[in-house]
Amino acid sequence: MSEEIMKQNKELPVCKETTEVVAVNNKQCLDNALINDTICHNLITAAIQSLKFSYAPYSKFKVGAALLTKSNKIYTGCNVENATYTPTNCAERTAFFKAISEGDNEFSAIAIVGGKEGRLKDYCPPCGVCRQVMMEFCDPEKFVVILAKSPEEYWVYTLKDIMPFGFSPKNLNA
Repeated sequence: MSEEIMKQNKELPVCKETTEVVAVNNKQCLDNALINDTICHNLITAAIQSLKFSYAPYSKFKVGAALLTKSNKIYTGCNVENATYTPTNCAERTAFFKAISEGDNEFSAIAIVGGKEGRLKDYCPPCGVCRQVMMEFCDPEKFVVILAKSPEEYWVYTLKDIMPFGFSPKNLNA
């Protein structure tokens, strides 16, 4: 892709390996096609449904997540706020901890949605703590992160795309 085209598309995510624009509706830069439209749609729909359980009386920012295990189970999560903020738990970590507490610890993908009062106007990327939890349990080259505004409008990344220099258990063995 030329630099001129990249400048015109600066608001769109660009795959750092191929420099192709990673657009909505299943266009992605994943070499091994780890995910497809149907999986994305199902995960996004589950994440949107989990928004109704969000407990966000302070920020009013509701987040939902749907985590896909390698055995094709889906665990959902929502954010749970606390008046002192620090104990607040994000939707992504809620889904991970629910899965792990039930014996599942191998994951393929997560869909994340969120917005003020649960209105999905923009993409909702995971916070740094959630990205670090993902690094603990997922292969950054293969784990897929789906950021969505609706089941039809979403971006697809690998964990490595959103956490390029992540610290993982492998670092402890180096």
